[in-house]
Amino acid sequence: MSEKKYILFDHDGVLVDTEHGYYNANKKALAELGFELDLQVYLVDMAAGIACWERLRAAGVDEQTIIGKRRQRDRYYRDFLRSESIAIPGVVPVLEQLSAHYKLAIVTTAKRADFELIHSQRTITRYFDFVIDNEDCSHSKPHPEPYLLALQRFGATPEQALVVEDSARGLRAAVAAGIDCVVVHNDFTEAQDFTGATAKIECLAQLPGLLAHYPQGLDFSSVE
Repeated sequence: MSEKKYILFDHDGVLVDTEHGYYNANKKALAELGFELDLQVYLVDMAAGIACWERLRAAGVDEQTIIGKRRQRDRYYRDFLRSESIAIPGVVPVLEQLSAHYKLAIVTTAKRADFELIHSQRTITRYFDFVIDNEDCSHSKPHPEPYLLALQRFGATPEQALVVEDSARGLRAAVAAGIDCVVVHNDFTEAQDFTGATAKIECLAQLPGLLAHYPQGLDFSSVE
């Protein structure tokens, strides 16, 4: 296997703790139309890359109403981002350590406006060569396009890269792109199916140790 040179990080749930807030913003917006957004249903749809709005369309809700509620959801979510602590402890030291030895990028399905709001008062983006967000691709995860685009920008092969994800949707995107994927534990997505992950870790702080232990390529078949 080729030595790993590039690490591609998912964003929400890996670098910042935003996934509960995004779910709650969707739930609040749908409740205003009389729809209860069950968490387990949301997670199943999320893993498949299906937006909750598809259930409204299937129920006959008109497109203009959906557009209006999506905008309201965005307002609720941005209020959350402005008012709540979303930092994940230990992220900055890990990025500082890894950026000395690897090229790093963020590959996210986040809206660019949300991403910019999240990082308007944060400094972790300085560790990354670039960010790929939802405006850069025609397809979102679990489609492999976002990760394939990241490889293209780095001029890297799949064997040279490693993906860090917290969701089944992201894992599927990485596997479809032919890239090894380490899944970091997240309470929000812990019940999802992570079959096909190269390794699973409890927190991001464990990632440098894994990389140091397998400097000539990752083979985590024996790692729990």
